Amino acid sequence: MSDPSLSLLDRLRQAPPVSDRRKAKAQLADFNERVADTPDAIALGEGLPRDLLLSLADHSAFLWQLIRNEPARLAALMAASPEETHRAVVHDQANLFRRFKAGEIPRDEVVRLFRHNRNTHALLVALADIGGVWSVEEVTQALSEFADASVSGGVNLVLTEMADLGRIILKDPDAPGEGSGFTVLALGKHGAGELNYSSDIDLVVFFDSATEALSDNTEAATFYTRVAQQLAKLLQERTPDGYVHRVDYRLRPDPGSTPTAVSLPSAYTYYETVGQNWERAALIKARPVAGDLALGERFLDDLRPFIWRKYFDFASIADVHAMKRQIHAVRGHDEIAVAGHDIKLGRGGIREIEFFVQTQQLVFGGRRPALRGRRTLDMLRALHEEGWITEQARDELSHAYRFLRGIEHRLQMVADEQTQRLPADEEELTRFAKFCGYPTLKAFANALTEQARIVQGHYALLFEEGPELASDVGNLVFTGTSDDPDTLATLERLGFHDPARVAETIRGWHFGRRSAITSNRAREVLTELVPALLSALGGTADPDGALAALDRAFGRMPAAVELLTILQSHDRLRLLFADLLGTAPRLADTVAQSPHVLDALIDPAFGQPLSDDDAIEAQVRQLIGQPGDYEDFLDRARDAARQMRFVTGARLLSGILSPTQAGQAYAAIARAILRASFDQVRALFEADHGTVPGGRIAILGLGRLGSRELTAGSDLDLVVIYDFNEEDRESSGPRRLDAVVYYTRLTQRLVAALTVPTRRGRLYEVDLRLRPQGGKGPVASQIRGFAAYQKEEADLWEHMALTRARVLAGDEDFGAEVSTLIASILATARDPKHVFREVRAMRDLIGREKGDSDPWDLKLARGGLTDLDFIAQALILAYPDRIPAIPGSTTAEVLARARIAGLISEADGATLTDADMLMSDLFQWQRLMIEGRFDGASVPPVLLKRLATVAGLPTPQALLDRLKDVRSDVHKLFRAVLVASSG
Repeated sequence: MSDPSLSLLDRLRQAPPVSDRRKAKAQLADFNERVADTPDAIALGEGLPRDLLLSLADHSAFLWQLIRNEPARLAALMAASPEETHRAVVHDQANLFRRFKAGEIPRDEVVRLFRHNRNTHALLVALADIGGVWSVEEVTQALSEFADASVSGGVNLVLTEMADLGRIILKDPDAPGEGSGFTVLALGKHGAGELNYSSDIDLVVFFDSATEALSDNTEAATFYTRVAQQLAKLLQERTPDGYVHRVDYRLRPDPGSTPTAVSLPSAYTYYETVGQNWERAALIKARPVAGDLALGERFLDDLRPFIWRKYFDFASIADVHAMKRQIHAVRGHDEIAVAGHDIKLGRGGIREIEFFVQTQQLVFGGRRPALRGRRTLDMLRALHEEGWITEQARDELSHAYRFLRGIEHRLQMVADEQTQRLPADEEELTRFAKFCGYPTLKAFANALTEQARIVQGHYALLFEEGPELASDVGNLVFTGTSDDPDTLATLERLGFHDPARVAETIRGWHFGRRSAITSNRAREVLTELVPALLSALGGTADPDGALAALDRAFGRMPAAVELLTILQSHDRLRLLFADLLGTAPRLADTVAQSPHVLDALIDPAFGQPLSDDDAIEAQVRQLIGQPGDYEDFLDRARDAARQMRFVTGARLLSGILSPTQAGQAYAAIARAILRASFDQVRALFEADHGTVPGGRIAILGLGRLGSRELTAGSDLDLVVIYDFNEEDRESSGPRRLDAVVYYTRLTQRLVAALTVPTRRGRLYEVDLRLRPQGGKGPVASQIRGFAAYQKEEADLWEHMALTRARVLAGDEDFGAEVSTLIASILATARDPKHVFREVRAMRDLIGREKGDSDPWDLKLARGGLTDLDFIAQALILAYPDRIPAIPGSTTAEVLARARIAGLISEADGATLTDADMLMSDLFQWQRLMIEGRFDGASVPPVLLKRLATVAGLPTPQALLDRLKDVRSDVHKLFRAVLVASSG
């Protein structure tokens, strides 16, 4: 080290080669001519000082501009000891607030002098660095000390202003930060005293919410956030004099959802619950630099258990492995390029050295206090002294660190930019190589490659036991707070349209914004899973929407570790789950509620197109098993229904079931649940109330349940009919009931079993309004009253509903009687003209009351499924002798029989049948995708695209056009068939 008492001019040791000597000489000559007759003239001679200025003129527009703008500054810097100049500038920067407080200078002058000092210091450091006067350690320390002075001086200025406004009471106006209730910590290279030349400064601001420093009407969070914002503005706002520092507050806890200033209790809670290993690593370098320094030190002391684990922290190694593999999740990426190489994040770069050190600090520092230092080079020495790395690793990594940091500083001196990427253009790269002191590009490239390979070798050994991520898609980095450009590029290649939002979402998971993934195990699995999960989501029709759906699912789940573990273990499930997220949010919600439903998709039986009533009932009863009590049965029934409905939806989504088969399967599941529930309810009811002599019961399914066209979101339309011996009306149990009361309560119990929400959710919504007299009538009907009502009082629409009635549960022999009764009711001779007139009037009424103009409402839109259903039901009622009712018949089946009977032409029948198939299929898909109304204006475009694909059409607009034509045809035939037939 040279004598620090000597001037900078006397201590210069080197000057980089010049690329464009003619241009550099011209610039220097112009400069000399300008200052020749002024006190700013410098005796440069022909030695190093002249060569150094030629190099700056050639390589750094930023530094040369500083020299040209203020020649006297260069003269003063050259004539003084750089250490003395540094101390003077730092002292002035830290104490400008005192001059302001004393009224010596106005605030505008403070702002100007802040920037003037920065420019002076930037030129000083550059001259001392490029001229070989200061080592890398001295350069970074000087930059850090100046940043400290800027932050502390800025905070003190803002606090002084706030005190003048009466917002805060300063304990000591000459030291405003003391007792101020808040502290500013420097993190990253600034905190470590290793700041690079044009770096942002990473700051976090914490405050004591119980502080007594604030006036009574000042709210702490608002006040300290304002202070932080004013500080950032003071330092980074660009004026004609430049700027001081760019300020980055994003290393605070969860920066996306917290104010700039964070209360200490909130910070403690965050770090103790969801703090991540990368945040532990960041806090290793944390250092109080402004505000109440003692408060900052106490805060770090309190955080020590979080940062430094009591035992060797081998449990964190898996997470560290995952962090490392996220940074480089691309195989075969071992080539270290020179052109365009990122010397910080690239292979063999500064980040790998820092990561090498910080990882071992995290693992071993809890038991080895000597490993708790902030500075990278100091910790390389400590790791060797503690026996964790070899002497060779220490020396080689230390040399590489100094080498790479020197290159980093040169890069940033060119234009005062925070960049670590080498020029991609060969000519620019050649010029830069010379700025770094190399005679040729080849010499520079060889030196860089050699050091990078050394770093890479040591770094790889540290993680050689770590398994590889199953991803070859590219960089996927979600640690920290800022977007990694390579990660954004990778996400875009995967198919995401808004990579920045994707990155922010995933960082939010790591920050603990979703409580379902805050456990250590969940976060560990998530970190491993993210690349594969993103690859799966990228293969869907709408990757962004799928990820957003997953994020919403995490928001609803109490815990996600089970789901994440399942997805981690099964590639095929990941792909199918990704498809669910993108195409069928309703199914994805089911997975969020019950991740174990995914297990069924691994079963080989998943590939079978199951829709048979008896087979599905056997599965449902097997899933329910032997419940311990009634509450257990309710939970088991809900689990069984959820899993069976999920499997049915997944089979439809996977093409295993057609939409028609899916409707049959959904209806079979409902039938099975109904039968199992009725058996359970009846057994318990009979234990209390016995049986009614001669009592019998039948439960009918109507609507889409009756016709086996149920959807994922359908209600159950039920009618309960019973009979008993009129001469003996009382039940036989310990708590006897009259027969009517008995069956009313039994029905109510059944409905409750189907509808009551438990901790496992609810089964179905049940609609009993198709019973005689609707909502005004009893919930269960005695068969004689039912028969009399249907034959004497019922409106035509009630007979229309009966055309799809089907016995689902109860006493089998009685069910057969009820089916025969319904067949006889439907076989009643009616005037076709009257039937068709009533049906048309009813359809018009529904259109007026519920609307019929929504093109995506496949049921109610004019010419939609309701028109088709009404045509079929009208024909059954008008011509029972030609197309007798068959329990549970679908509209398509009725239309087919009407064609055979000659009631409609072959062409019209084909048109109606094709329309029914198209709209029924689409309706089934709509209900699979979305719960509730399918609003074409708000559903994700990908769902509309999927519907178009189901219909075999290229776009949603093509589908709308097709539906318009189809409904127009149906509407015309609705009028034509019913009018002509009634002619």
